[in-house]
Amino acid sequence: MAEYGPFEMIAYTGSRVLEDETIVFVGTGLPIIASMHAQLTHAPNLNMIFEAGSLGAVLEQGLPLSVGDTRAFRKAVYAKGLCGAFELTQRGYADYAFIGGAQIDMHGNINSHFEGGTYSKPGVRFPGSGGAGAMAANCEKTIAIMALEKRRFVEKLDFVTSIGFGDGEPDYRRKAGVMGSGPYRVITNQALFGFDEETRRMMLLEVLPGKTAEDIQELVSFELLISPDLTDMKEPTDEDLRLLREECDPEGYFLKRKVAK
Repeated sequence: MAEYGPFEMIAYTGSRVLEDETIVFVGTGLPIIASMHAQLTHAPNLNMIFEAGSLGAVLEQGLPLSVGDTRAFRKAVYAKGLCGAFELTQRGYADYAFIGGAQIDMHGNINSHFEGGTYSKPGVRFPGSGGAGAMAANCEKTIAIMALEKRRFVEKLDFVTSIGFGDGEPDYRRKAGVMGSGPYRVITNQALFGFDEETRRMMLLEVLPGKTAEDIQELVSFELLISPDLTDMKEPTDEDLRLLREECDPEGYFLKRKVAK
């Protein structure tokens, strides 16, 4: 088996999570690549919503570099602009929100705004919500995608951009007035996480071959729940890597990035 990079593992695992004949609202970068790979393999009838307003585009002209890239509209069955895209989610037509973030807590709340300091004087400023806040509020299930680093998996967010399970109370999302069942999976280069149905806390489901639950816990600032059926993550085959590198992201815009040490 060929060697693979951390973001190739993230994209491949993201692909595995997606199901055929569903609709996924994709954010820029790895979510698009994961969805493209899924379409090329096990989910040919997967449809993507792009924030700029398209549904069901055929990405035969290559990877859109943003959600507003004209390639994201190629042969789309629906093209009505940003408001039209979010109307689809509010009407229940998005099975998954597939988003990234800078920080996540044990209940799946996500921060994409800043780290350290205050909102007006941050230590580090991030891009902000884009459409992620509304996607997490309105789509049926939220899939988060990010590198596994302790600075990202935190006890308390510096800012809540995208709602998850809030404080973990059973009726938090209902009281907040949002739709959907909430966080579903968190995909990283070293582990796949889900959420416990009773406590709504993050649960370790799969680990990178050669890693242990203890190794993963060392990279997370809060206490993880461990699935009784913990297993190894499935690794990409040579063909999976060929598709990712030659068909999905041939220029390496996203797959060749490095994970911070």
